[in-house]
Amino acid sequence: MKTILNLIWLILSGFWLACAYLIAGLLLFVTIIGIPFAIASWRIAGFALWPFGRTAVPRSDAGAGSCVGNVLWLVLAGWWLALGHVITGVILCLTIIGIPLGLANFKLIPISLTPLGHEIVSTDRPFAAPRW
Repeated sequence: MKTILNLIWLILSGFWLACAYLIAGLLLFVTIIGIPFAIASWRIAGFALWPFGRTAVPRSDAGAGSCVGNVLWLVLAGWWLALGHVITGVILCLTIIGIPLGLANFKLIPISLTPLGHEIVSTDRPFAAPRW
């Protein structure tokens, strides 16, 4: 089931969303200070490309640097990324067929708010909740 949902997601919105995160990562990679944010953006791109059956979990080795980076990310980019996922998720949930895709957008909100210090892991369920 998660493969079918991922294919539908990929065709309808995942490809374009992943491309946007990849391009943002390339722009961030131009500056030296933006490299950690670029890597985080690419991590989100991989998650946005194939979200069903995967979830974001906090890394145990994340330190104060990722906390400071997450605050910068939240202020500069995270809030509007999360807002975009909320708006898109609500619009997708207006149709019965779009409900799983809307839920996938809602699943991307926490990682788009604070991407540093998290990793994407595989689960055995298509709608796994984050294990914070």
